[in-house]
Amino acid sequence: MFFFLLNLALTDLGSICTTVPKSMHNSLWDTRSISYTGCAAQLFFFLFFLSVEFSLLTIMCYDRYVSICKPLHYRTLLGSRACVHMAAAAWAGGFLNALMHTANTFSLPLCQGNALGQFFCEIPQILKLSCLHSNHRELGLIAVSVCLGLGCFVFIVFSYVQIFRAVLRIPSEQGRHKAFTTCLPHLAVISLFVSTGIFAQLKAPSISSPSLDVALSVLYSVVPPALNPLIYSLRNKELKAAVWRLMMGCLREH
Repeated sequence: MFFFLLNLALTDLGSICTTVPKSMHNSLWDTRSISYTGCAAQLFFFLFFLSVEFSLLTIMCYDRYVSICKPLHYRTLLGSRACVHMAAAAWAGGFLNALMHTANTFSLPLCQGNALGQFFCEIPQILKLSCLHSNHRELGLIAVSVCLGLGCFVFIVFSYVQIFRAVLRIPSEQGRHKAFTTCLPHLAVISLFVSTGIFAQLKAPSISSPSLDVALSVLYSVVPPALNPLIYSLRNKELKAAVWRLMMGCLREH
């Protein structure tokens, strides 16, 4: 679990560093410009870290499933070599997915100007600027990615159904509590990651506006990577005590 948490932390750090520094630079210097190469690089790295993160969350779900439902087979199914191979597959798959989308998106001719209504480069905003007759290939790639993501989501749901069934059969209350505390941070991270992404991308066009689009993009691109370390760290007793002291101190001041 800690090996996969290390990989997840790297993706969170990379995702934050891809979008936030450039938007802060533009805000401080009162500019909204980005070079063509910079936009392509930003899109590539954002898709790369986003893809790797979802793959890692799926692998971590399998890790939780094996540890709780098949504990006697854990070292056989998830030995050190298997964990390294799965993590490497996640990084390689993310690289390939990002490369295909970036290359295909930036091969499209732009017919609607070059002004993005967003604080970072993302595919939906670029497609709005492209010629309508030329973006069918990218829409096909997006459909394939959505299907793969949906498959991972179904696997996660199915795994957690089996996990909770196994946990509820544990006779001791202490054992059930330990299993739940192991799974709930991961489930919270997945819920935050999936819900913000779905809400940002599938909102009704009738309620769309530039300010709302920016707010929703912050919601799915910045909030989950920023909160993931906190969610997992709250399993640490010392950190929970420190957060509790901080909250009580703030309450006393007010």
